[in-house]
Amino acid sequence: MMGMAAALSDQDMANVAAYYTAQKVNVGEAAADKVAKGELIYRGGVAEKGIPACTACHGPTGAGVSTSGFPAVGGQHAAYIEKQLNDFASDTRNNDANRMMRDIAHKMNAEEMAAVAQYMQGLH
Repeated sequence: MMGMAAALSDQDMANVAAYYTAQKVNVGEAAADKVAKGELIYRGGVAEKGIPACTACHGPTGAGVSTSGFPAVGGQHAAYIEKQLNDFASDTRNNDANRMMRDIAHKMNAEEMAAVAQYMQGLH
């Protein structure tokens, strides 16, 4: 984004901000067959695998903690979240401080990733 934003004037940035502020958020719903498992992982982690609760960094509603650099995940599209988890697990994505998300994603299987992604999609 820095490369794209660098060329914008202050007025351009204000216009872009105004545009996005005016957009309606379309929050998805979680797939019913994955909600229970996804909620367990999101709220409690998977202790026997050393997977921490997502809520510890992303908050109980998925709003994130911007001051710590933890992004909002609530209402995000499940397919996007699942892809990011897979990218962290394969080290394709590596912009996580201290390998935090890569270490977590390496411990998750595909079913756990899909479930927690669906649960996050329904958070709002």
